Amino acid sequence: MNKPRRVFVASIATETNTFSPLRTDLRDFKDSFYAAPGEHPKTPTLCSAVFPVARARAAQYGWALIEGTAAWAEPGGIINQQAWEFLRDQLLDELRAALPVDAVLLGLHGAMVAQDCLDCEGELLAAIRDLVGPEAVIGATLDPHSHLSALCVENADLLVAFKEFPHTDFVVAAEKLVDLVQRAVGGDIKPVMSVFDCKMIDILPTDREPMRGFVERMLGLEKERSVLSISVIHGFMAGDVPDLGTKIVVITDDAAAEGGRLAERLGMELFGYRGKARPEFLTVETALDQAQRADAGPVVIADIWDNPGGGVAGDSTIVLRALMERRIGGAALASIWDPIAVRTCFSAGEGARLRLRFGGKMSGDAGEPIDADVIVHKTVADAAQRFGTSIVPLGDSVWIEVAGIQVILSTVRSQVFSPDVFLNLGIDPLAMKILVVKSTNHFQDAFSRIASEILYVSVEGPYPSDPATNDYRNLTRRIWPRTSNPHDLPDKKRAS
Repeated sequence: MNKPRRVFVASIATETNTFSPLRTDLRDFKDSFYAAPGEHPKTPTLCSAVFPVARARAAQYGWALIEGTAAWAEPGGIINQQAWEFLRDQLLDELRAALPVDAVLLGLHGAMVAQDCLDCEGELLAAIRDLVGPEAVIGATLDPHSHLSALCVENADLLVAFKEFPHTDFVVAAEKLVDLVQRAVGGDIKPVMSVFDCKMIDILPTDREPMRGFVERMLGLEKERSVLSISVIHGFMAGDVPDLGTKIVVITDDAAAEGGRLAERLGMELFGYRGKARPEFLTVETALDQAQRADAGPVVIADIWDNPGGGVAGDSTIVLRALMERRIGGAALASIWDPIAVRTCFSAGEGARLRLRFGGKMSGDAGEPIDADVIVHKTVADAAQRFGTSIVPLGDSVWIEVAGIQVILSTVRSQVFSPDVFLNLGIDPLAMKILVVKSTNHFQDAFSRIASEILYVSVEGPYPSDPATNDYRNLTRRIWPRTSNPHDLPDKKRAS
């Protein structure tokens, strides 16, 4: 009887906005999601779906599954170096205790930056390769809003990114990775990764054209004999790192030349979409004009740049103040991050009327704090929302009313994913004329099912939203839109 293959699974993930006024430490991971070995829940999280998928496949594949820690922090600022080294070394110690292993499965994000490390995932993968040796198979899932470094590609055998934005397919990506790892461990395939640098950075939502058709073509190409996987690394414009930008990853079964040609073809097609894929961005005033004229509701207004999912605080008051100045009724907003204000409302209790200062604390670009009389309608300890089958914590949260507008305040930063962010705090979203959500696009799938219209608002704030002028100091490659056609020019070298 064959011995079971030993497979180690672990996850460390967050998305680092290097321009953010926030900082990330171990407490942020423990507030968001932290599961010790064997304690990962049955439900997947965005970057740790490899855990439940590997558990489901273990008996089928004859695996002896060894679980490490899974840790996820809501996107934020640069990671405290001690916190990064603790998480990295904890995973490596768990892996060291599990040796020898046939495979390592990782749930990563791909855009982690620590105080002294611009490429956390690359550093981690290199250390893992040193431990397990050249024969073990290393595979990881990635968020497409990541940075793909040469160090990652050199040390991993399989990198599979979610195809969809919003990321509705994170479990599908984990299933794809786990199945490919099994085939690679068994010798049925010899995966080879080919990478093409598109030399661009843009917003590429896949729920609309041209990206919708592009994703469908990728899925079709994956059915061809030698093509095992195709991923688009969209890039993360708020991360100042050398590898910022969009890349194509094609994994073939020992067909490097074919993979390289396909990656370049798809990459140049994607380059042709630059500036054409994002939705129309409106000013606050234009969006409110359209929403007030709408015949039916709810009209969803996305405050796209004050999105905690992009690493900012999520405490901007600019859109809320515009609603208040117009005295718009039938409006609700989710959410404003303000733990101090939440604590005050909990102390006051449901039904309380008080003068409250909230929002606008973390940045001079997010509007002034609001000082107003409010009504505390509901307090909820450990509130949450759902993103597909994943449960996303909001921490202690409150529903307040200010100037006739319904507002959710939270203690754990999170972008809005689902209408249940309102329902779970007692607000009926279908009863509202206007719903304001702090999210770039992850809200779209769930809210499109109830919205009469979706409007995207671009408000200048703490997020570095214009890559043409962002103050990148570590980016040495020429990329669009900083260069009109970087494929016609050699990469510049920064003077030392």
